[in-house]
Amino acid sequence: SSGINAEYGGHKRYEALTPGSRDHVVLYAEELFSMKDEGALEHFLRQPWRFNEVPLPAKLPPAKIAQDVRTLPMLGYMEQTVAKAIIEAMTSCSDFKPKYPYVNAHKSALLYVAYHLKAHNPKATAYSREKYRKKLERYKEHCQLIQYLGANMNRRYRPEPERPIDFNHKMDEFLALKNHPLPTS
Repeated sequence: SSGINAEYGGHKRYEALTPGSRDHVVLYAEELFSMKDEGALEHFLRQPWRFNEVPLPAKLPPAKIAQDVRTLPMLGYMEQTVAKAIIEAMTSCSDFKPKYPYVNAHKSALLYVAYHLKAHNPKATAYSREKYRKKLERYKEHCQLIQYLGANMNRRYRPEPERPIDFNHKMDEFLALKNHPLPTS
């Protein structure tokens, strides 16, 4: 039985050698050839003689063994289960650079990552994801208050008609956060 597949026969690279499926086996020239999928099987059947004499490398790739992630060490478990979600949340956080009013930068970043994880949790219900997506958007709006107010305030007092239309509303919102600095869950 040969493990050569269509990709290996075409490129003869160790990396292209993949285990075949028991559902896609062909007998040709008194040898069994197993293919990984229907497409590889069709490719093989068009010109099977091309694969008959292809020499296998001395070292074959190791067989892939399914492993229960719960048996992995903690770092391996984390890498296999939550690494992608955490990297996405941290990347989004570093792009946005949140600074929540009256809260230090460290806590602001942690809250952002927490909301992002909750808003993008594929195992949560659609209702829960939507709820936290809205909370994340509200959190981002509050973080942007500092930047907005800083850009629209100067040292001299500006009478109300000279201020941007939503300035007073955003200033009131900013000052209200002083009494409740952390968003409630």
